[in-house]
Amino acid sequence: MSVRDADDRIIQAARRDVFAARLSRREFMRLMSALGLSAGAAALAACGGAATPAPTAAPPGGAPATAAPTAPAPGGAVATLRVATEIPVQLDPALASSDAEILILHSIYDYLVDINARNEIVPRLAREWQVSDDGLTYTLRLAEGATFHDGSPLTAADVAWTFNRLRDPSLQLPTADLYAGVTAVEADGDGTVVFTLSQPNPFFLYDLSDNRALVLKAETTDAATSFNGTGPFKVAEYRPENRMTLVANENYFVAGKPGVANLELIFFADQAAAVDALRGGQVDIAMRMPTPLFETLRREPGLTAVQVPTNGFDLVRLRSDREPGNKPEVIQALKLATDRQAIFETVTLGLGAVGRDSPIGPLFAAYYSEETPIPPRDPARARDLLAQAGYANGLKLDLHVPDSGDRPDLAVVLKEQWAEAGIDVNVIVEPESVYYGENGWLEVDLGITGWGSRPVPQFYLDVMLVTGAKWNESHFSDAEFDELAARAGSTLDEAERVAAYREIQRILIERGPIIVPYFFAALGAIRNGFEGFELRPFPGRTDLAAIRAAG
Repeated sequence: MSVRDADDRIIQAARRDVFAARLSRREFMRLMSALGLSAGAAALAACGGAATPAPTAAPPGGAPATAAPTAPAPGGAVATLRVATEIPVQLDPALASSDAEILILHSIYDYLVDINARNEIVPRLAREWQVSDDGLTYTLRLAEGATFHDGSPLTAADVAWTFNRLRDPSLQLPTADLYAGVTAVEADGDGTVVFTLSQPNPFFLYDLSDNRALVLKAETTDAATSFNGTGPFKVAEYRPENRMTLVANENYFVAGKPGVANLELIFFADQAAAVDALRGGQVDIAMRMPTPLFETLRREPGLTAVQVPTNGFDLVRLRSDREPGNKPEVIQALKLATDRQAIFETVTLGLGAVGRDSPIGPLFAAYYSEETPIPPRDPARARDLLAQAGYANGLKLDLHVPDSGDRPDLAVVLKEQWAEAGIDVNVIVEPESVYYGENGWLEVDLGITGWGSRPVPQFYLDVMLVTGAKWNESHFSDAEFDELAARAGSTLDEAERVAAYREIQRILIERGPIIVPYFFAALGAIRNGFEGFELRPFPGRTDLAAIRAAG
């Protein structure tokens, strides 16, 4: 895996995420010293040195930040909407994962069913559906008049081909596990598609709205580059280094959308730079940013700052299949050395909710439980446990961290808290594209991973925690947990599901190799002069086609 020098990564993340709004130069130098950086490196960071250039007010390449409208949107709208986002890496919908990638793709393609800002299933390409009494057959009827950008009509054969591709185990796509319970996807004429399941799945409609489940034209061979969707915008120009320019799809099947004639997605390698561009008027919307930067935007004239609670969380996890994580005493020591309330107050500044080492958070009100207590922080007891595990002189660990959101701040706080228990952490901050690239995040012993908000908790169990799951980064394997997760994801008895989820939370608190210190809020801001902006809990699913010029 190709990475930058660790000192440069930490400097970049610290400058970007922590110090832009809060720290004095003296405080900055002190924290750089605590991270083990040289005085020269700290001084370079404090003076604005950087390992790699990032866009500031406008992206590189000499292109203007604002493009002239090229086509009117439905209803005669001529506005251009400029959105700051991270640099995408993978634009095949089946492989996309980041907010930036999903934001781009669902402006070009459509989901079969969608999720609104209240986590409710709503129609998109499928306008209505029926479920058989036994819960094994889902029949969905497609919208009339939906066409691909090349002019060809959408048919049920396209939908069937898309989902058969997503579930094909031979292709080794990340969605194969999610759709493993689907035994057939078939077209019934041009306007109806039928899904058959091997067992009931009460969350199946939510599975159909998975971030990667964007409908492609059948037999597409160049999904990462063709951009032939049915969505509200068509790609006019794509410069991988700095932007994508889109124009309104004049034949979009949803009346009144999109609300602007042109959409510019401007790529930034640096979240602080994106916020600066918003302040300076070079972009109209910025989403995903460190909490301290968001706080500064609340007082910025001409902007509206928005936050919404989410089910998303930052996951601190230790690989449990090899030393030192295969020793239960080490996992317990990390948990006992962690002060979740202090992290919540200092890292997220109280936005969101305190975590309890489980992805089932308080917004999942029917399933969330506080029956199993979180042991109070006890660094002395943590030291004793490390000694029992064979680390009487302490434990040294590398902590790998993506450079986005509040994760670098979280790493710094963990380093300080864990030091009291004799756990010496070397923080390695990496560009988000590097951290998640080449499955590096799945290989390291200790890492912090941001898990975006999903509308149902079963998603996290199935893809993150059951034995052998595609993204089981902690390599957790527990027979009791697996049985409970399978029961919760298949029973049609809600009381049985509630009981299973409560036991799952107990297991993760008592012996899971994960720490969930908080559930973060989604943060964003938009320039005045637009209406229809509704930030979604997963920011990449925000409906840009609903935004239009005010008045």
